[in-house]
Amino acid sequence: MNSMVQRVREAVERNKRRDRGAERYVEAASRRLWPWRETWLLAVVGLLAGLDFLSTYAFLSLTGKGYHYEEGVLAGWALRVGGLPLLFLVDLGVVLLVALIAMGVRSLYRRYGFEGFGRAAFVVVLLPYAVMAVAAVVNNVVLTSLWA
Repeated sequence: MNSMVQRVREAVERNKRRDRGAERYVEAASRRLWPWRETWLLAVVGLLAGLDFLSTYAFLSLTGKGYHYEEGVLAGWALRVGGLPLLFLVDLGVVLLVALIAMGVRSLYRRYGFEGFGRAAFVVVLLPYAVMAVAAVVNNVVLTSLWA
């Protein structure tokens, strides 16, 4: 029994050494994707979420077209059921959920001594949301200028 436990411990240690060797490359890749501080990414995501909501509000109010809808399933439902106030709450909830997931994963990696993987996970969770929010804002601004 002790030999089996010893083999498992040795395997875990080998895997840790291997992962530590790859960690610097993963962290370097995350720094290429987002070279600034992690907190700035969180701030950018919050700002973009606000701009997304404001540009959606501008599009819906300035165009006067009542038949337009949100592309996202959850956002479309919120807009149909509760209008802009519910859309705001849903947007806020989604941003908070994504941010909490990113911070939770980063914290788990850091807890086990993998700072580089923690940073990479944080960036990989938040950066796609930021890119999609930029696309949504640009789309809303273009549509507003075409329809208004």
